[in-house]
Amino acid sequence: MLNKYFRVIVGFMVLLSIALTYYVDQKWMWFGVFIGVNLIQSAFTKWCLLETILVKLGIKK
Repeated sequence: MLNKYFRVIVGFMVLLSIALTYYVDQKWMWFGVFIGVNLIQSAFTKWCLLETILVKLGIKK
């Protein structure tokens, strides 16, 4: 269940980053860069802030 929520939230954040970059300001592109870097970092360290937050909110692994 955690994986499902994780994918939905990250997908939404990427789409939000694209929309904000297009409609508001190009500096919002850095939000998408942050998401990508965080995903790469979590692949190597096996730790992700979003996963920690979801578990504390009661989402089961």
